[in-house]
Parts: sequence; structure tokens; C-alpha cells
Amino acid sequence: MHPYVHAQRTPDKPAVIMDNGTVVTYRELDERSNQVARLYRDHGLQPGDRVAFLIENHPRLFELCWGAQRSGITFICLSTRLNVADAAYIIRDSGAQMLITSRAQQEVAAALTEQVPGLKGYLMLNGTLPGYTSYETALARYPAQRIEDETTGGDMLYSSGTTGRPKGVYAPPGSPDIDTPTSLTALTQKLYGFGPDMRYLSPAPLYHAAPLRYNMSVQALGGTSVVMEHFDAEHFLRLLQAHRITHTQVVPTMFSRMLKLPAQTRARYDVSSLRAAIHAAAPCPVQVKEQMIEWWGPVVWEYYAGTEGNGVTVVSSPEWLQRKGTVGRAMIGKLRICDAEGALMPPGQPGTIYFAEGRQFVYHNDPAKTGESRHPGHADWSTIGDIGYVDEDGYLYLTDRKANMIISGGVNIYPQEAENLLMTHPKVMDVAVIGVPNEDFGEEVKAVVQPASMAEAGPELAAELIAFCRENLSGIKCPRTVDFAAELPRLPTGKLLKRVLRDRYWAGHGSKLV
Repeated sequence: MHPYVHAQRTPDKPAVIMDNGTVVTYRELDERSNQVARLYRDHGLQPGDRVAFLIENHPRLFELCWGAQRSGITFICLSTRLNVADAAYIIRDSGAQMLITSRAQQEVAAALTEQVPGLKGYLMLNGTLPGYTSYETALARYPAQRIEDETTGGDMLYSSGTTGRPKGVYAPPGSPDIDTPTSLTALTQKLYGFGPDMRYLSPAPLYHAAPLRYNMSVQALGGTSVVMEHFDAEHFLRLLQAHRITHTQVVPTMFSRMLKLPAQTRARYDVSSLRAAIHAAAPCPVQVKEQMIEWWGPVVWEYYAGTEGNGVTVVSSPEWLQRKGTVGRAMIGKLRICDAEGALMPPGQPGTIYFAEGRQFVYHNDPAKTGESRHPGHADWSTIGDIGYVDEDGYLYLTDRKANMIISGGVNIYPQEAENLLMTHPKVMDVAVIGVPNEDFGEEVKAVVQPASMAEAGPELAAELIAFCRENLSGIKCPRTVDFAAELPRLPTGKLLKRVLRDRYWAGHGSKLV
């Protein structure tokens, strides 16, 4: 299970197709990744060393990743949405000894040579800036033969920082043999039928864990990745039809964007080639998922996991339709739901979600954070801070993240339910429900709404949305007020940056919220 195997069997088969038409064959991916491995070695990088990439969805990103994977290098993919200070922080914190970027990232890249001096190499694709060497010119110096000391490397990806400073998540490779399948590769093969006949549509930024790791699993198994540079709802459907896509992975906001296309637009595209449409990263409202299954058929799969990879739950469409709202049963690790003191909770009772016997990880340079992620009585049980419960059959239901909890008058309120409901309103494009200051109760519930049309934003729509909530939820869960915004601070992966919203309302107030 490695691109070099497929380069021997099907050298001219596309490993990657960009939505602009650029194609990378398995021969090219294998040969270039060998050259990359030699480039790393020539710059003094040895197994265990680290390299940082600041690159958009680019046809040559995968050769950099596979070059690291086959030379024992740990690679860090930086978000292209970072400012200079945040990018420099991650490069320094990770201990990266080389930076590879692209001319498209020149605004940030130009400052990084001074912000992170002394690296063993600064390389740039598609052009150069002062302080950078041409990547293409540098790579051309090296032969395409495999290095003599191949050993497995892997990623150390940084969390999105939705609740504070980004944290580097590191788990050592499971085997030094580069063609040993990862747990994710084995899981995707078993559950979703990943294999050499698949065509995988990837609409999300590759610097995030799931898009990067799933695409690398596709390539380990000999399939073809079709990569979008940016997500657009209709263009996604256009590519799906044109390439007869068999597998894809999306986030719930992408579902919502597609469902809000005109019915005649959606009907224009043939989606019958799909065998598995996988979603995760954020809660999916029940009604949204019902509509997607009705449209695409019982091919929709959901999983719950984090960048940490400490555990995974999975649920198929038929299972979900029997237990609407679940994110499935554990496939990697074993679920343990615990109260604040660490005691196990019975089925149906919410608590902190831990995985036992899952993949072990650490937060790089943050032993305190690593310690906080472990159960007080079981060092091998870990959590990423989510709250949920299991039913009698072991199916997990998410409540929310601890960090999102609103405490109003001493009552704990999780906003996910109100968000999921409001997202189904025809006049709502996006929504965040947060706690804002209230002199009497400490916090009160507020909805910040991106309306389908800003022309409709105002008191009448606010009243309509509050009434809609009160018709369907208990009053304490409903927003007392509604504000409108042209756009919410949401990452391309679908994660909502509630911290950014909360900061606007808590400025000048004493607050423990992050």
C-alpha cells in the first residue's frame, strides 16, 4: 500500500487530477517523491526531523508529503489563512528545519525568512522571492531512485485553534516499513471500499487532517484523487458528474450550500456514481442529512474523530436512519463517557467522551495540555474535549464541546441543538449560537445569523427566528436575541470560530470563556 507499488503496476494512471486539469501520474508521484527524499537528505534532514509546508491545494503538495513519508521526516502543513505571526509561531513551535512554500503565499512567505531565520532551506514553488530557492530547480538536481535508508515518516498537524493557540498533534508511525498501511487506510478500505478503482473528490483545504490523510489513503491504495482548489457548490456537482466520482468527503456546511442551490440546478447533475459520501468535522443537522440521503441515496457515511486520531466512530446511512443524530459506534478505540470526576456514566447520560485503547498521541511542547487530555484514573484513556452520551447499543450522540457551553443563571446550555434547528430555516445561510454577557444571569443565549439575503436582516426576521426556536425547543435553549452578519468566521473545514465571535461581545468584560 504505497504509491511506488502503483507506479510499477499502473505508471500512467492519474494519482491526482486538479480541477484546473493538471494531472500527476503515479510514475511522476513516485519519482518526484524519491527526488524529494534525496533533497531532504541533502539538506541535512534525518529521520525524526521536521519540515513545514505553506502551500495551497497544489498538484505538487503530495510529492512533498510522500517524500517525507518515505524518508522518516515529520511534515507540518500550515494553513494558508494564517498571518505571519501565527505561521512563524507554528514553524518555531514545531521545530521545523525547512520551509517549502509557493509564490501564491508570497504575502506571508516574504516575511517568514526574517521571522524564522536559520532554517536549513527555504524553497518556493512557481517562482521565488528574496531568501528563497526555486523548488523546481533544486529538485531537478536529484535522481529519482529510492534513498537507501527509507523509513516511515508522517504528519504533525496543528489544531485549528478554535479554542486558543493551535496545538501540534503528534503520534509516531506504527511501523518503519513505508508500505505498511495506516489504521486509517485499513479502515477506509474495509468500510468504504477504498481501492484502485476509486475516484475521490476532495473539496477541502489539504492542510487539514482529514483531507490530507484521506487523499494519502486514496494514493496508498492506487485510486485517483480529484482535488478542488476551492469549494463551490455547483462546481462540486459538476466535477462529481464529469469524473464519475465514487467517493468524496465533505463537511455539513457543504451539504447545506448544495441543498440551497435551486432544485433545477441540483437536478442537472448525475450523482449516481457515488458509492460513499463521507462527512465529519462539525455537527450535521438531522434535517440536512435526511435531505442528503434522500437526494444521494444511502451512501452517506458519518464519522466522529479529531486530528488527534485517538479514536473513531462510524455510522452508515441505514444505521443512522434508525438512530437519527448518532455519529456511530467506535471502530478505533473504545468509548468511555465520564463525569467531571472521571466516573463512568450510564447509557443516555452525557459526559466527557474518552477513547480507551485508541491511538496514543501528545500535544507537541505542551505536556500540561497532553495531561489534561488524559483520564484522571486511566492514562491510556484520552479525550479531545467533546461532550456526548451513548445509547444501550453503544451508539454515540454528541452534545457539544465543553468550550461552547453557555452557563446562564447556573444552568448549563449546549448551543448545538439550537444551531442545528436554525440551520434548517429557509432564510438562514449560516448560524452560530453563543453566550454573551448578561448582568443578571452571567450569560444569555444569542444567535448570530448569516441570512440567505442581507436585505431581510432586521427585527422582523429576528422575531421570526426566535419564534421558530420556541416552537421546537424548550425556552432555555432558545436565543433571546439575534444579530446578523454578512459572513461568519468559519474555517474551510466547516469549523466555526466561535472564539472570534465571543470576543466581540466579551470585550471589556471579565470572562473565562476562550
